[in-house]
Amino acid sequence: MGRAFEYRKDRKMKRWGAMAKAFTRIGKEIAIAVKEGGSDPNYNPRLRMAVQSAKMANMPKANVENAIKRATSKDAENYSEVLYEGYAPHGIAVMVETATDNPTRTVANVRMHFNKGGGAMGTSGSVDYMFSRKSVFRIKNEGVDLEFLELELIDFGLEEMKVEDDELVLYAAFADFGSMQKGLESKGIEVLSALSERIPTMTKKLTDDQVEEVIKLIDRLEDDDDIQFVYHNMDMSE
Repeated sequence: MGRAFEYRKDRKMKRWGAMAKAFTRIGKEIAIAVKEGGSDPNYNPRLRMAVQSAKMANMPKANVENAIKRATSKDAENYSEVLYEGYAPHGIAVMVETATDNPTRTVANVRMHFNKGGGAMGTSGSVDYMFSRKSVFRIKNEGVDLEFLELELIDFGLEEMKVEDDELVLYAAFADFGSMQKGLESKGIEVLSALSERIPTMTKKLTDDQVEEVIKLIDRLEDDDDIQFVYHNMDMSE
């Protein structure tokens, strides 16, 4: 197996990273979701998604409730969502989603990570055209009739299904996130994770040594507390 496959498998095992970092990321997502759509998950799809992510990361229920409560208080932290673009070594396109209370600090850190990781930070729109924003849902691939499920979910916006080991990955348009979420809930299907992701429309194959260089930059970025998610167009196939 190549280094890209090992990297993909490793990211699957720690999709939200280490527990402490996971809780920080989810806490920010809850704060942003509450500010946008209120504190009731039943009427706030983004908050419902964040709560589901908290569940998958084994975040205690009390922590989730406290995060929602803090987000509704007058002293709640105000996070800005800022997207950065750039290139990793060997021309790999990279998109960085951040949630920060200090954009000046964050942009300086992101630029530093790119520079020290052998990449270069780009301007807005420099690599965005290489990605398509999708709603991505993961469910258990156990006893699932794929053809039947596809027919059932097309009306809710399903565009594509992929099998990844013991999971079934469902893709829908970014705008159809709420519709797909409600469709899965109405059919009693347990969702393992529900995220909006930036999927590369074109990928680039690298050697194992080149993959290693790119991974070092991605790791640097993902270790930054202001950074929520990092996307790239490196070919992750076996």
